[in-house]
Amino acid sequence: MPVLQRPEAEARAQLLHVDHYEIALDLTHGDEEFASRTTIHFTARTAGDTFVEIRPAALHTATLDGHPLDPAALDDNRLPLTGLTPGPHELRLDATMRYSRTGEGMHRFTDPADGESYVYTQLFMDDVQRVFGAFDQPDLKATFALTVTAPPTWTVLANGRTEQLPDGTWRTATTPRISTYLVAVAGGPWHSVRTEHAGLPFGIHCRASLAPHLDTDAEEILDLTRRCYDRYHQIFQEPYPFDSYDQAFVPEFNAGAMENPGLVTFRDEFVFRSAVTDTERQTRGMVIAHEMAHMWFGDLVTLQWWDDIWLNESFAEYMGYQVLSEATRFTDTWTDFAIARKGWGYDADQRPSTHPVAPAPQDVPDTASALLNFDGISYAKGASALRQLVAWMGEKDFLAGINDHFARHRFGNATLADFIDSLARSTDRDVHAWAERWLRTTGVDTLTPAVAEEPGTWHLDIAHTGDRPHRIAVGAYDPDPDQPDRLALRDRFDVDIPADGHPTRHTFPKAAPALVVLNDGDLTYAKVRFDAASWETAARALSGLPDPLTRAVVWNAARDLVRDGELPPTAYLDAARTHLPHETDLAIIQGVLAFARTQIADRYLASPTPHAPGDPSTARHTALTTLTALSRDLLRRTEGPGHGPEAGLRLTAVRAFIDSATGPESIQEWLHDGSVPGGPDLDHELRWRILGRLATLGAAPIDELDAAIAAELARDQSATGQEGAARCRAALPDPAAKQAAWEALFTTDEDSALSNYLFTATAAGFWAPEQQDLLRPYVARYFAEVPALAARRGPALAKAAGRYAFPAVLVEDATLRHGERCLAEGDPTPALRRTLDDQLDDLRRALKVLTANAS
Repeated sequence: MPVLQRPEAEARAQLLHVDHYEIALDLTHGDEEFASRTTIHFTARTAGDTFVEIRPAALHTATLDGHPLDPAALDDNRLPLTGLTPGPHELRLDATMRYSRTGEGMHRFTDPADGESYVYTQLFMDDVQRVFGAFDQPDLKATFALTVTAPPTWTVLANGRTEQLPDGTWRTATTPRISTYLVAVAGGPWHSVRTEHAGLPFGIHCRASLAPHLDTDAEEILDLTRRCYDRYHQIFQEPYPFDSYDQAFVPEFNAGAMENPGLVTFRDEFVFRSAVTDTERQTRGMVIAHEMAHMWFGDLVTLQWWDDIWLNESFAEYMGYQVLSEATRFTDTWTDFAIARKGWGYDADQRPSTHPVAPAPQDVPDTASALLNFDGISYAKGASALRQLVAWMGEKDFLAGINDHFARHRFGNATLADFIDSLARSTDRDVHAWAERWLRTTGVDTLTPAVAEEPGTWHLDIAHTGDRPHRIAVGAYDPDPDQPDRLALRDRFDVDIPADGHPTRHTFPKAAPALVVLNDGDLTYAKVRFDAASWETAARALSGLPDPLTRAVVWNAARDLVRDGELPPTAYLDAARTHLPHETDLAIIQGVLAFARTQIADRYLASPTPHAPGDPSTARHTALTTLTALSRDLLRRTEGPGHGPEAGLRLTAVRAFIDSATGPESIQEWLHDGSVPGGPDLDHELRWRILGRLATLGAAPIDELDAAIAAELARDQSATGQEGAARCRAALPDPAAKQAAWEALFTTDEDSALSNYLFTATAAGFWAPEQQDLLRPYVARYFAEVPALAARRGPALAKAAGRYAFPAVLVEDATLRHGERCLAEGDPTPALRRTLDDQLDDLRRALKVLTANAS
């Protein structure tokens, strides 16, 4: 499919002013296709030629100003419009479109729990063409009015208020001017909870089988929504710009959520079917706040071209965490950001595929290249940069600049230059120079302290590797005289580190502290190191630091040291074993356990020959044993009736114990009894988790495990149950099971191809570190077959295939060689190439750490 080139978009924007779309969708034509009729009212500023995009199953008719166009002129996704004269025009397109099973365009899902079907749109970037014809670029905004014919039991949701007409069709209110990628429709027998706030209708919606779970959390979700809405109205002068606010939790959604104005769509895993921790509830709250921020930054004011995607995502990421901490009970959101999100940015920024937060225009020449930049840089690094900007220029001036930006560009489009100009109008700081240093450069700076002591004074020299200025806090800590196992803050002081990279010296009275923490409070984006005495103190007393955000900074530094080969992975595990039993912040516990389990145990301590005596695989087994022992410590800490944060800690410990189990004994008993001794009872999520681990370990004969999977699926006939069964069957250490899973993943039969979620579940179960001998022959097959799969099934499946189906557990030179050959000779699609490039870079890093640890 031809992708839109930036020069083409610029030329079309010069030629056209798009006024209004009238869209009629008929969703009653069966499970495979739907009817789409589009009328576009637009004005040509001058005479010229252009094109409209549409990707139909069949284009039946097309007329321009009443004159028929030849449907056969459709070239892939482009219908030429030639000989336009200056003035108004009307284009009509009548087509049949295909439903999607990959979460792109109009996705259709049939719920196995009750047989009910649902559809929803995800039109981001260039997928609007899968639903209706459009001049598909963000700076050709227009108003939209839709009518939707749906089955009689369905409710239709859209960007604006909807009403059902006497003939049964649904009509939506006309939107304000928005971009094509923000149009949204969702249809099905939704279960809805509706209310009103600030004079506007608010609603939350999910599929019928999830109704009891949504009802349980409805007040929490609506309370968070109201609080965030009110807080945004306190800090933004521009009022909420749309006529309603609906939040639909939809099945098989590729992202966390999508900021469609007036109808935000979320992945429906946020409707919790099973027990979750308070940190997971906080994450849901952050996503609610993030998407609401987009109503202003992204929807009211929209990027002009996709090089400025950070203007959408970085801002919403920053505001999501900040507003949630200010307006709700979740006051420690930045600790969660530090431990759960920031590493995503650091990792992405150290790969060959790194790019600036705000790439140069020539680096985003088309929509395909733009799609690649939705990564940890555009989200986590960009949000970190904004947090540093606020620390540097002050929140008052920052918000004044934001409000100026909204006022100048409301319902229009804006660029980085526009945004920086608005900030500059609100401060005497040189924001343009700051932006060049922070937004136009790549890579992670490193800050390294050196501590020297003289009688009565101590000196701190900060070496700076990088080229950005930083304003940071430095924390000086000493042992608490009343609690020797804890540390007390002696002093915290602000330091400005210039961009020139020269070391800066600071002198203070008294003796040197026991621990010096650079970037205390995590206000900048940089890797930090420790002087020798400070690291010794941190390794001994990390859990004794008084502030969880400080502890997160230290844990992140330890993570970076491991990844950079400067700290043995076993030392990280030792720190986890020592300090997590005393840690009080659940986000830190979850983040440290996740890194220890998925990166250290599965990759940095992996081995090509599992369980062979005397080789490095023994280190992996020891790591898993350490993690199960740590999990038992956490369980002992939470013995007795669980409630509040302790219940979340116990659930975290149970999950970690299951995932790290090296034998079936305890978890098999839990599954048989239906509960963990002392609680909790096993819900669906924990039962599938145990069954997946038992399948991976080959804890019983294959036919018995297969029967157990079938029995569990009979207990849980939901979509999540289907995914659990697919994951468990793919995990079986059996040649026939592996071959069946492989054929399901890489089938060429579109009718039987897995949906995006079933694909991910199957791929996640397939690769297991315990099964390397069984899996090794599939490495070459993966790299030989994945380019064709990506080309056939599109960008969403290409990313899933590159991320989840990649043989990451085979940390071997052979895996690297096969991957490099695929990149050189396999002609992967852009989405797959970027994902493989990142995976191979992570593999090189893992090989270096593994080799160093083995020696």
